[in-house]
Amino acid sequence: MTDKTSESSRRAFLSAATRLTVAGAVAPMVGLPVAAQAATAASATAGDAAHPAVGNEYGEADAQHALDSLESAYGVHPAKRRNHTKGVGVLGQFVGSPAAAELSRSLLFSGETIEVVGRFSLAGGDPDAADTERSTRGVGLQFRLPGGALQHMTMLHTPMFFATMPKTFIDKFFALTPDPATGKPDHAVFKHFLATHPDHAAQAHFLGTVNPPWSYANCAFYGIHTFRFVDRAGKVTMVRWRFVPRDGERSLTDSQMKDAPRDFLEPRLMERLQRGPALWDMIVSIGEPGDPVINPTLLWPKERREIHAGTLTLSSAMQQEQAPSYGINFDPLVMADGIEATDDPILQFRSSSYGLSYSRRLRKI
Repeated sequence: MTDKTSESSRRAFLSAATRLTVAGAVAPMVGLPVAAQAATAASATAGDAAHPAVGNEYGEADAQHALDSLESAYGVHPAKRRNHTKGVGVLGQFVGSPAAAELSRSLLFSGETIEVVGRFSLAGGDPDAADTERSTRGVGLQFRLPGGALQHMTMLHTPMFFATMPKTFIDKFFALTPDPATGKPDHAVFKHFLATHPDHAAQAHFLGTVNPPWSYANCAFYGIHTFRFVDRAGKVTMVRWRFVPRDGERSLTDSQMKDAPRDFLEPRLMERLQRGPALWDMIVSIGEPGDPVINPTLLWPKERREIHAGTLTLSSAMQQEQAPSYGINFDPLVMADGIEATDDPILQFRSSSYGLSYSRRLRKI
């Protein structure tokens, strides 16, 4: 099998695996609200230990296994990001609100204009992924605060993540590893992953029932994790945030899913920004006792109090290799004073995984 044929076969299976994931998640959950789907997935997670799962031999999940699993599924693409490989760079600014400044002493909410370097992307390690794939879209933002401090935000277009623990993330991509004898992943192995990792179900349901975005400019992005806002008196407030587009949210129609070109997100964003800046409102939800803090597969109730925390304005986009974001590791634990991480295992795991990916990229391996 030639390298080109092998890569085409791999890509075809990954697309099929997405459909298989969606089918496995949607079938038992049709009719449930998203919050109920997430709760169902989380409550079932405890039973996972009773079943042997792909990748158990490594023991505790770590960054090395995460990158190895991604490379097993997507192949090795030297000098490229191991996940969210396909993307586009952006530049802009952010202005925080007085309401947010009451909850956090971070200079992000000082009211000054903050320089922003960012990057939109598609999930997965395929640099040639189709923009119609039912995978997550992401955005990484680096806020360059007064005095030189940095604040990172790494968000997804799904309100939830697909794993409560690193093990699910790692097992998923090891389950997509091609069989050396066939050059294709084993359907039975991937079905076993689906059966033994119910925490993936809520996000899979979202991806299966909400078509991908028509444009990055028409896409809301969610922080997915819980963070701590710390005010000047040291008071801590648990929060979650999302960025809502002023252009409005818009998904591809079913017919557009069939007819759209393979690559449309980058040129569509560039065309949009040529007509003027695109804006997003940062909305912060205020947590209450009992809200899940360390489980990114669970949503908070919609009734939670919300504040407008600021406005993101993006003014230009460029191919990722020429963009200032190209050299940035969007580590989600890069946070300035006034915003703190929780003990969410996935949040901690993302940081170490991003760091190792960045190291491999710099070494062009």
